[in-house]
Parts: sequence; C-alpha cells; structure tokens
Amino acid sequence: MRRDFLKLCGMVGLGLACPGGAGSLLRAATKEEPPYEGPFYIVFNASGGWDTTYLMDPKGIGGINRLYQEDDILTQGRHKYAPNAKHINGGMSNEDFYAAFGSELLVMNGLDYSVNNHSPGARYMATGKLDSLAYPTFAALVAACKGPTCPLSFLTFGNYSATGNVVAMSRVPYLPSLQKIANADAIEGNVRSPYHDDFALSRIEQSLRESNVARAAQARLPRQERTENMLYAAQVNSKALQRVTPHIPSNVPKDRLAQQAEIALASFKAGVCVSANLSIGQFDSHANNDVDQMKLIPEFLAGVAYVLRRAEELKIRDKLVVVVQSEMGRTPNYNKGNGKDHWSIGSIMFLGAGIRGNRVLGATDEKQFLVPLDPKSLACDKEKGVRVRPEHIHAALRQFAGIADHPLSKKFPLGVPEKELLQGLWG
Repeated sequence: MRRDFLKLCGMVGLGLACPGGAGSLLRAATKEEPPYEGPFYIVFNASGGWDTTYLMDPKGIGGINRLYQEDDILTQGRHKYAPNAKHINGGMSNEDFYAAFGSELLVMNGLDYSVNNHSPGARYMATGKLDSLAYPTFAALVAACKGPTCPLSFLTFGNYSATGNVVAMSRVPYLPSLQKIANADAIEGNVRSPYHDDFALSRIEQSLRESNVARAAQARLPRQERTENMLYAAQVNSKALQRVTPHIPSNVPKDRLAQQAEIALASFKAGVCVSANLSIGQFDSHANNDVDQMKLIPEFLAGVAYVLRRAEELKIRDKLVVVVQSEMGRTPNYNKGNGKDHWSIGSIMFLGAGIRGNRVLGATDEKQFLVPLDPKSLACDKEKGVRVRPEHIHAALRQFAGIADHPLSKKFPLGVPEKELLQGLWG
C-alpha cells in the first residue's frame, strides 16, 4: 500500500523530502505536523509576455494601441487602466476587475526586466536573480522557510519553478489526482472503500512506527536509510493529507486557472501547503496582438478573481498574499503581422494581507520607457532614481514575508545595495 502511494507521488511529481537530507526527513516524519495556518502565497504568471498597455499601464497615444484613445482611459481610485469591456467575449473585464479589487491593489509600473527572452525573463521574475540557474523561486523559498515539512509545501502548475534544492516541488495536475493523494489508504481515493478497516490500519501504523524507531539506531547505507525514511514519511504525510478531502469541490471548474486554484486553495485550507505557482500561457502575441490579449487578459483576471472569491468562501482570504506578473511586456509598436514583439519593460501587481491597496508606483513615459524611481520616497525621479528590477521586488518580498534574514535566504543573496532597497513598498 505504501509502495503504491509512493508510486503515485512519483507519477504526479509529488516530493516528500525535506531540506537538510535524510536526517531532517526522519526527524520531520516522527510525528504528524500541525496544520500550517498561513500566510499563504500565490504567484500568478501570465506566461509569454502580457501587453501592459491593455491593462494597468494604458497608453492612448502614438499608435501604441489600436483599441482606445487617450480620452477613453478609465480610472478607479488612483488606478488608471485600459477600457476593454466592449472588446472581450468572456472572462473578466478591466472595468469589473478594478471595481472589485482596485481598493486592495498595488501596481508597480516601469519594471525593468533587463532582457527580452522568455527563459531568462521567466527565471529573473521568479527568482530575482538573472545570472544563476541555482536560485529558488520566491514561492519555493518562502515555502522552505515557513513550512518545509508540509506535505505539499510548494505547489507549481508550470512556468519557471526551480527550488534550489531547499524544498520539494509538488505537481498535482488535476483535482482527481488530489483526491487520490489525499486518500492514499483508499481504493482510487474513494473514502468509502478503504484498503483496511481502522483497527488494521492502526496496527500497521504502530508497527511502522516501532520498526522505524528500532532501525534509526542501526548503521545503514545512505540510500537504504533515505528510502526507509521516505516510506515512513509517506505514512505520516498521508494522514496529514487526509485533511484536504473536505475542501475538494465535487464539481471541477472549466477555466484553467480556476482548476489550479481549487487544488491550491484546498491544500491551503487543509494546512498542508504554503505557496503555489499558478500559470497560463499563450500571451506571446507576435501576431494579432489585440485579439490574443483581449482573450487572455480577461481569462487571467477572471482567474485572479476566482481565487479571491473562493478564498473568501474558505475563510482564508485574510491570509492570502497574491503576486500577479509576467516575464516581459509587448513593444509600443506593431509588427507587420499586427502583433507586438518582446519588450523588456513591464509591470507587476500585488494584493492581499498586509498590502495597502489603491496605489500605483513607478511609471513609463509616452514612449513606454521606464521612469526611474526614488527607492526612499517611491516617487518617480528621472535624474537620481534607480531602475527597479526584479531583484528589488524580491528583496522587498523577502522582507514582507519575514524571511530576509533566514539562513536559506542568505544562501541566495540578491545583491541589492542598502540604499536601493524599496522603502515602504507595502504601505
């Protein structure tokens, strides 16, 4: 039975290891950990490169877009955004999104991606480090710092997902897969069809526990020790994962992000997960930019809204921290195929617990070039400001999450000078 469970974990990419090697895994597996109670972190990725002028950084001049003019740009509080309600056929319009969440939303415009290729851009935005393949994503790092022994500590559904070997990466692609993992002691995850009755299962657990304690003092080869520890960890974690079951919806949503969200939110609610990396692609609109972006941006915003509404229903909304990003922007001009190519300047959005909303920081000029920012006042300063890059954002995220001084964070320094740290970014 345990062998089948471990096999299933391997099939869906579920890791049950802990940073620090087999010894830490053994210590983590000696008892069932209490549920992780938050904060929970979700990073949304618009993979391929979104057109920020059709969302949070509108430009109605110079032919930068073909769907609206300068006088058509709308406002919600301090936010300016592109009008798109009459150009979409599904999803969520900018108008509805800002009406619902503008008061909670923090937008940073004029972010310098520094590169305009997908792979390095995605890596840079995910980790804050452009010139290294060894750094973990923020989602992985915060999971390792806050809940390394959670069975599904770091969930990922695509995009750049490196862990830096500090935490296990978990992939659970479908809700039925989550059901099977959460109920590994039942046939096909059906709680009404357990492999053993409670009495037999209790005796199995007692026997495993006694055997594990007895063998802990014996000299074993590292591979044998790790294998036996993983077997025992599977037993303990399988009981923790059962807490997910009540929060798995009976109806599977159709939208891509909503399906990912249900897996992440159920795991958050059960206290078995710290962070999740959600992603949808196809934003790389080299041809027919307007058609593609007007299809994908509304789908993307609907996914963000779905997470926030479901988190409210699950009563974890006040513990949720949301990052919304892409690895690049789109050029301020159209190519011959009515598309837009890669642009190394863009935007990022945040909302959630501890983030003061209704704010817009940074800017781009009328030609869509960034305006430098004073890191102390957070006001635009063309003469003395700094070009805000992903490492500035990640340094601020680490501070915000309370992990900047954690040994694992120090293992992966970002190299941001003290004078360039963004002061008061979160309000």
